[in-house]
Amino acid sequence: MDTAVTTLDPITVEVIGAALSSIVEETGEALIRASYSTNIKERRDCSTALFDIAGNTLCQAEHIPIHLGSFIGIVPHILKLHDVAAMQPGDVFVGNDAYAGGGTHLPDIVLAEPIFVDGRIVAWTVNLAHHSDFADRGHQHIYQEGLRIPPVRLYRAGELQKDVLDLILLNCQVPRERLSDLRAQMAANRVGVQRFQALCRKYGTGVVLGAGAALLDYAERKMRAGIAAIPDGTWVFEDVFESTEVTTHLPLKVTVTVAGDAMSLHFDSPRQLRAGLNMTYTALLATAYYVVKSVVDPTILPNAGLARPLTITAPAGTVLNCTHPAAVNGRVQTCQRVSDLILGALAQAVPERVTACSNSVCTVATFIGQRKGDGPIWVYLETMGGGGGARATKDGLDGVHVHVTNTSNLPVEALETEYPLTLLRYELVEGSGGAGTFRGGMGLRRVYRADEDCRVRVDVSRLTSQSWGLLGGGPGGHGAVECGPGVVFERDNAELKAGQWFAIVSPGAGGYGPPAARSPAALARDLAEGTISAATAREVYRHTA
Repeated sequence: MDTAVTTLDPITVEVIGAALSSIVEETGEALIRASYSTNIKERRDCSTALFDIAGNTLCQAEHIPIHLGSFIGIVPHILKLHDVAAMQPGDVFVGNDAYAGGGTHLPDIVLAEPIFVDGRIVAWTVNLAHHSDFADRGHQHIYQEGLRIPPVRLYRAGELQKDVLDLILLNCQVPRERLSDLRAQMAANRVGVQRFQALCRKYGTGVVLGAGAALLDYAERKMRAGIAAIPDGTWVFEDVFESTEVTTHLPLKVTVTVAGDAMSLHFDSPRQLRAGLNMTYTALLATAYYVVKSVVDPTILPNAGLARPLTITAPAGTVLNCTHPAAVNGRVQTCQRVSDLILGALAQAVPERVTACSNSVCTVATFIGQRKGDGPIWVYLETMGGGGGARATKDGLDGVHVHVTNTSNLPVEALETEYPLTLLRYELVEGSGGAGTFRGGMGLRRVYRADEDCRVRVDVSRLTSQSWGLLGGGPGGHGAVECGPGVVFERDNAELKAGQWFAIVSPGAGGYGPPAARSPAALARDLAEGTISAATAREVYRHTA
C-alpha cells in the first residue's frame, strides 16, 4: 500500500477535500433514493460520513447535525469490541445503543463498514437512518425504548448474517420497512467504499490519508482563529425546559469561557429523568460542535479538527450527560434547548453573530395504528418546523427546522397516500413571531383527521415558557396541542377514532431589537400578510398609520 507522503500542496489538499465531501453527499443521496420509508425518502432523516482508521470524522454530509453524536461513538466502540486484524473486506457493523454502541437514541441505526485498500483498512464509511418503528414504547428507562444493538456484524466478508437480521426484524413493529431501509443503508455504504477506493487509486493512498490529516489540522486552525476573534471572558446563560413528558420546568445552565484561541463550555442540569429527555455525552458534543461552529465560522470544515480547541463538560448522571439506564428517545428536544442556551451565552460576547431564541424544540407527532381487518401495523412520524430566531439584520424564518434537526416535513400528498390520515390545515400561526426591530419567525399549526382508529404521541415544548428575544426583542408564541370533539389528550398521548381531528402548534421564535425601531415598510408588509394583527401593530409596535 502506498503510504509514503511527501509535502502536500494546498491545491491537492483542497481537491481531495472536495472529493471527500462529494463522496458523503453521494452516499447520502443513494440512501435516500433507495429507501422505502417516508421518514427517509421524503423527510431525509438520515446522515452519512467518512472516518479515519482511529475513528476521527473526516467529513460529514450536510444532513442532520445531531447524527454526529452517533457517528463519533460507533467506530471507537467497534474498535474496542472487535479485533481489527480479523476484519475482512465486506464486513459491515450495525449498532444503535446509547451506552454500548456510541449512539444517542435507539431509532437511529448506524451501519459502519471498513474501507480496505491493498489488504489494509484505510478509512470507514458510515451512515445512519432513523427507523420510525419504536413508537409504542414507554420512556422511563432505555429498556422500554426499543431493541438495543451493540456494534455487531450484520455482514461478514460480504455475507449477510441472517440470524442477526432476523433478531432485529423480530423486534420491529413494521419489519418490511426496516428490512428495505437497512438494504438501502447497505447500498449507500457500498457507494462510499467504492468511491473512496477509487480516490486512493487516483491519487495514492498515502496522499489521500495525508490530505485527510491536513484537512483536520486546517479545521482546527480556522476554529482557533475564529475563537481568538471573540473577546476573552466568561458568560453564563440560563433557561428552562418543559415538554409534554414532564410537568415542571427543568433549569438548564451553561458557562462559556473564551481564553485566547480556546473555548470551554460547562453545562449544569438536574439529575437524569425517568423520561426520554436525557442526552448522552456524545449528543451533547454534537450539539455544542454545531452551535459553536455556526457562530465562530460556518465555513469551517465539518471534521474532527474543529473539536480540538473545545472543552465540553457536564456532570455525569444529569439530564445533559446521562448514564445507563436513562431513557433517551426524545433527546433531540433537549438538544434543541441546549443549542439556544449556548447562543444565549455567546450573545453577550458577539450579539451581531447570533440569533434570538428559535422555537427551541423539534415538534414531533407519531401516529400508530393497524389497518382494518387485522392488517399490518403502521407508524407515521412527523416532525414540524417552527419559528427561527430573528437576526441582527433580518427577520427570523417562518416554519423551519432549526439547529440539530434539519429534516423536512412530509409532503401532504405523500402523507395522505401512505397513511389513513388527512391533513385539514397547514398554516403559519399569526402573531407567534416575537416582536422586534426584526421579527421572530412564526410557528406552524397542522390539523390532522384520523381516517381510521389510531393513537398519536406528541413531543412539543414552550407550552408555558417562551423563546426569548435579544436586545429588546419580544418572546415567541407558545407551543400547544388542540383537540377536536371527543378527543382527550393525556400527558403526551391521545386516542383518535375515525373522523376525529387533532392539531399541533409549534412555538414561535424571539425577536431582535426594540419593536419601536421596526421600519414602517416592514410593519405595512406584516399587516398586509397577516403576520400580526392591527392591535399588535398599535399596542406593541406603536404603529399609528
